[in-house]
Amino acid sequence: MGSEDVLKSASTLASYSVLLQVMFRVLTFLLNAFTLRFVSKELIGVVNVRLMLLYSTLVFLSREAFRRACLSGEGAGRNWRQVINLLWLTFPVGCVWGVLLVCVWWWLLQAPDPESIPHYVPAVGLFCLAALTELLAEPLWVLAHAHMFVRLKVIAESLAMIAKCLVTVVMVVSAPQWGLYIFSAAQCVYAGFLLLCYVLYFVRFLGSEEAEKKLFPVSHIKDLLPSGVDHEPLLNWKLTTLTWSFFKQSFLKQILTEGERYVMTFLNVLNFGDQGVYDIINNLGSMVARFLFLPIEESFYVFFAKVLERGRDVQHQKQEEVSMAAEVLECLLKLVLLIGLIITVFGYAYSHLALDIYGGELLSSGAGPSLLRCYSCYVLLLAINGVTECFVFAAMSKEEVDRYNLVMLGLSASFLLLSYWLTWMLGAIGFILANCCNMALRITHSIVYIHRYFLQSEYTPLWGLRPHSAVVIALGVSSILTTCSESMFCCDGGWLLRLIHVAVGAVCLLGVVITVFLTETRLVQFVRTQLLPKYSKKST
Repeated sequence: MGSEDVLKSASTLASYSVLLQVMFRVLTFLLNAFTLRFVSKELIGVVNVRLMLLYSTLVFLSREAFRRACLSGEGAGRNWRQVINLLWLTFPVGCVWGVLLVCVWWWLLQAPDPESIPHYVPAVGLFCLAALTELLAEPLWVLAHAHMFVRLKVIAESLAMIAKCLVTVVMVVSAPQWGLYIFSAAQCVYAGFLLLCYVLYFVRFLGSEEAEKKLFPVSHIKDLLPSGVDHEPLLNWKLTTLTWSFFKQSFLKQILTEGERYVMTFLNVLNFGDQGVYDIINNLGSMVARFLFLPIEESFYVFFAKVLERGRDVQHQKQEEVSMAAEVLECLLKLVLLIGLIITVFGYAYSHLALDIYGGELLSSGAGPSLLRCYSCYVLLLAINGVTECFVFAAMSKEEVDRYNLVMLGLSASFLLLSYWLTWMLGAIGFILANCCNMALRITHSIVYIHRYFLQSEYTPLWGLRPHSAVVIALGVSSILTTCSESMFCCDGGWLLRLIHVAVGAVCLLGVVITVFLTETRLVQFVRTQLLPKYSKKST
């Protein structure tokens, strides 16, 4: 697959993933708003913080390193039999992590009050079972991702999420007294649907004319199971050692990603009710980051990993592919920077209104609006970090990855200490400030690496972090106007004044978008030709 084809496939994958994540976040958004009317905020805190932390920790630590290694550029001329054997190790690794984590969640952590939140112990076991079920689909997921089976991922995850939402809604309405059993059953249904979709697709696909036309490396369903390799070791040693390097890094990255939940869970700085409110606001604030920035990061990691040769400097790589990588990186940086700035500017003036509409006084009173305003600023850092680390992780050699693990170790330790200290002083807002500090340090490291990487070339992709002056002026004016509008029209004067406040924001946003279209023409062209599926299809 040539570089142009890889870019088009990665762009299409990013586009469909964005649409998928939009649906996920909208469904979760509506589901949280619905369940808030039927269950307590304490129950929401136990599920969304305590139990989902167990699930995400188990899944991430068991599969992330395998994904990054098996999707990296080390796979040129790879033996897929060895790759599949390596990927099946995710399940036993998950079983080991599952036993350890369940023991911690059962016996070391403070359990919620059994009268107000019953069924905690079986819920922990069911969430672990759901995570292990999802890990069974990992070899199929990597095969599909490596060969750009875009629609498979969209359909599988869409059906699984819809099934989870239906189960949750039906059980919350019909049997709210079941408490944690409701969310445990919904999570098991999600993982089961995900596995079933991947299995059914490959049963139909393998051996078909379409598979032969694409020269798919696996021809029978039995080839997806672990087995011996003729005249070769069971595992590719180079890929295995790279997996180990990424594993050490993934452990630290998980602490940074879910750090505030670990602090809440293990240090008890907030009660379950406050955890529930914080998590709802956290999910609301991170909607754009998760449904837009994360799919772009995942998809273009595949692009950079396939186009660049890991561990080799710019001068010893194909200049045509280096040029393409630099151009794509610059456009991605400009894109996420502008989106992040827009969210920061408009998020400040509309946080109070958004929370009042979404959750009523429960969320809009107290520290809720301040939390969401701070999160709007944090989104800007998330946007930049996602793209810079996406490139850095694809270009680093194994030795550089190992050295970066030490940097991540320092960041993890500093984050935990800083978050505990800031939360003790400032409450829940301290979590966001600690995340901002750590994200800024990670961005600085990535920017330094990118600068050195392209230092001996003519390319300067970091110019993508410099928006046009007209865009900066438009954002500044919008910030002033929307802040004044909030103080005059929001949010105690009735719906008419609220609508006026929304109209002011809409006009300001339209002005910013028009300014971007007129000044950032290169970025607009990139988005039209590479990120929008209909334009990608036309260009092919």
